[in-house]
Amino acid sequence: MRSVVTTTVLLTVLLGCSSSDADVDVVGDVDEQSVVEITAAPTTVGTTPPTTDTTIVATSDVTTGATTDVTAGTAGTSLPPVSGSPVTPSGFDLVHATVTTADGEVCELCLWLADSSRSRAQGLMGVTDLGAGDGMAFVYDAPHTGSFWMKNTLLPLSIAFFDEQGDYLDSFDMEPCEADPCPLYPTAPEFLVAIETVQGDLDGLGIADGSRLDLTTLPCG
Repeated sequence: MRSVVTTTVLLTVLLGCSSSDADVDVVGDVDEQSVVEITAAPTTVGTTPPTTDTTIVATSDVTTGATTDVTAGTAGTSLPPVSGSPVTPSGFDLVHATVTTADGEVCELCLWLADSSRSRAQGLMGVTDLGAGDGMAFVYDAPHTGSFWMKNTLLPLSIAFFDEQGDYLDSFDMEPCEADPCPLYPTAPEFLVAIETVQGDLDGLGIADGSRLDLTTLPCG
């Protein structure tokens, strides 16, 4: 699961305090409930199943109401079996984020940044290891409501949603899908950032009720 506008967006996301050695983290799918500040151009994320007014995003978000380029994960496509070396996110930048929990604990994260329709459509499709990232952050240029799905996604994932202020909205688990079509997971309404990570890891990133996300475009490290 995986746009850029010249403005600064303040988001809040709840992330735990465990981050990878390589300062990476996006998805980190987050409903990041900590203050999330995007210092670079805002981005957009989303996908939807093949319908007249929806877009398809593999293993990621399915956006309704607008059509976007679908480069992967579209209905009818499939990925070859994965074997050998781990497959990590490719073509994404790793950016720094912090999550402040309801108790005031600050967690430093690194997230793979999916901020364009193309990168959001790719998302974590085919990925078997998050590598240096704690997760992947799907960033939109405006509050958004839609659906995510797990088409061509190999890892069980947890996704969290954050609003414009970076406050945590909601989260849930998603399972890999081999069906056609795959089930849709409706998002929290009017979210700005979604963070995906390996299923069960949200708590370790500080992401939960009451958390706030601060997401920047600054590189990790």
